[in-house]
Amino acid sequence: MKRKFICIAILCVTTFSIPLQAQVLRDTATLRLICKEVDCIYDFKFTQANDIYHSIKSTYPEHPITYILRGLLTYWESYPLTVTSPGRISFESDMRHAIELSEKKSHTSDAGEYLLCNLGARGLLLLFYADNDQNMEVISLASGTYSLLRKSFDYTNSYADFYFFTGLYNYYREAYPEAHPVYRPLARLFPKGDIAKGLKELGLASRGAIVLKGEAFSFLNLICINYENNFKEASLYAKSLYELYPANIQYYADYVKNLLLIKDYDEAEKLLNAGKSKISNVFVLAQFTVYEGIVAEKKYHKLMEAEELYKKGIRDISPFGPVGNEISAYAYFGLSRISDENDVKHYRKLYRKQALELTSYKKINFDE
Repeated sequence: MKRKFICIAILCVTTFSIPLQAQVLRDTATLRLICKEVDCIYDFKFTQANDIYHSIKSTYPEHPITYILRGLLTYWESYPLTVTSPGRISFESDMRHAIELSEKKSHTSDAGEYLLCNLGARGLLLLFYADNDQNMEVISLASGTYSLLRKSFDYTNSYADFYFFTGLYNYYREAYPEAHPVYRPLARLFPKGDIAKGLKELGLASRGAIVLKGEAFSFLNLICINYENNFKEASLYAKSLYELYPANIQYYADYVKNLLLIKDYDEAEKLLNAGKSKISNVFVLAQFTVYEGIVAEKKYHKLMEAEELYKKGIRDISPFGPVGNEISAYAYFGLSRISDENDVKHYRKLYRKQALELTSYKKINFDE
């Protein structure tokens, strides 16, 4: 998915450490339920997740974590959540309410816990806004978050999941402005990071975290593809994520994409064929169509078939707006290559121009 401004947002929302000395995080039974709830949501076990949510809600009816969990459930049940999705209003409402409740409790003895909830809700909102190119919303929300970041430095780290936050900050603080020089002046407003340390911390989170294990694997995958151009290592993270949450349809599609990037067309084709028989989500099926086009073009050299698949994929994913831009870009890159093979120079340039306009990562084009 396209997350155009999320790296800027990360500079504003990531935290270094928050203690566990707080009401929900002291309640080991509830903490176990929260971890189970998150796993069920990510693995698309929505009925079970809903039951667990109501159990947590009955114990902590007005704690911000309940609104975050409900919003996370809405996000994945509605996947992909777009600006026109029916669940969009309830999602935003839950996140805003979580932020409001957290800020009311920011001066209590449980301030660290509420700071975590505040940042968590803001982070989910930022992801939604960035995925949907709601740039003004991103800027508005991120600009009011830096003071929370500063407060977080006052707390000490005692939980493996927080390596996720430190890893993101350390990596993106250095890598993002390096890849996008226009943001260097903004980056200078923040303390320096450390790329190697960031990757190490994300690795620790992927191995030791309970709640954020999946997110750690997901970002390691994205970093290896989009910044490190290490497709082989990325495929290992994508496989781990796929095995951790096998029912998550987007992680399934992401693993197929990774297999295509390392040219394992046989395994990618196998997963595509299996996925089409059990997945009904139109957004994911549109991705499958584009990936089938890559298999047709690269493995079988069936250019006419690939062309039709690319065009169908673009049509099928277009109703989802900016959320589908990266996938459309892969299809346009493919159409450009086919036009080049057919010596149709005008369309080769036109399709490539369309692809470049849609993608934030121009090197991820399947040209090789």
